[in-house]
Amino acid sequence: MDSTALALIGIVTAAAWIMFFLFFVKDRSRYRNCYLLFAALCCTAVFAICCCGDRVADAFVWTCVAICICLLIVPFFLIINGVVMIMREGTHISHLLSLLLGIGILIGEFMTFLVFIGAAVSYTLEEFQALRETLSYRLAAAACFSIIYVCISFVIFMIYTLFLQVIPRKRDFDYVVIHGAGLINGEKVTKLLSDRLDKAIEIYRRDPTPPKMIPSGGQGSDEKVSEAKAMKDYLLEKGIPESDIIMEDRSTTTFENLRFSKEIIDSFEGRKYTALVSSNYHVFRAMRYARMIGLSCTGVGSHVAFYYWPSALIREYIAIHAEKKHLIMLIAGCLLFVGAMMFLFFAEGGVI
Repeated sequence: MDSTALALIGIVTAAAWIMFFLFFVKDRSRYRNCYLLFAALCCTAVFAICCCGDRVADAFVWTCVAICICLLIVPFFLIINGVVMIMREGTHISHLLSLLLGIGILIGEFMTFLVFIGAAVSYTLEEFQALRETLSYRLAAAACFSIIYVCISFVIFMIYTLFLQVIPRKRDFDYVVIHGAGLINGEKVTKLLSDRLDKAIEIYRRDPTPPKMIPSGGQGSDEKVSEAKAMKDYLLEKGIPESDIIMEDRSTTTFENLRFSKEIIDSFEGRKYTALVSSNYHVFRAMRYARMIGLSCTGVGSHVAFYYWPSALIREYIAIHAEKKHLIMLIAGCLLFVGAMMFLFFAEGGVI
């Protein structure tokens, strides 16, 4: 590849990263950031391949091979993870998500193989061309493209969620809001919740001016105390002064956690730099709710057991796309992607 073309690709890559960071700095909770980051990463991959000089073709082939291997591994990983999740957490519908997605992707990959490769090698060229003209084949192809689009959409969401966990963040906060997460026997914090509390304590102890801790969570019908009270007791046991703990014990949802916590923060004068602590898979959605109520904060994710993370992330993806705006965008994007791929594959003179 000549230097002019390489320089042009480099400029496009740099522009993609600049655009992403401009939008990211402006608001980390915007869903568009997921796609801007993915576009920047794709541009970077293309640029890296083009930098291989005479071995560009080899680099492209090996990259495609690596992607295909990853795609083949993913459904088996999800299925195994789903089985582990069920063994450890039970058969609640939310615990089946990893298993169901893995089975769905595996069926989709097998179907894609049959439609695009199996049919091509099983028939003569004339027979395959005739098969391509049938309605059933085209519907099968459209279904395959739809599955591919949803999988890509989920991967884009996952990459951004992970990115939020690795970026540097400031340490000087005035308030730390901690999301509740259910109680054991209605009175003791769960492992998931203790991980959130431990992350909040870590922020507290690293802060040059210790912030006020706001454990947030009301009392459920099956709980003996409010989540906020159980969280406060845990913080006290870990040596956090009671004077630095302000309970928010009215909320029953994530949205109320934030709204009522914001009311507490707004009742005080002075600076209000706020950290929002939740499980790492939940940070993005919590930050979206914070933006809706005008709470300016930095999301901080706590550790989650590896076996638990895939199902939890799938649940977050579903929750985001349950919002009318993002559901419409997902459907519209899917239709555009399927339409484009159908044109490329079936239009006369198409490139595929």
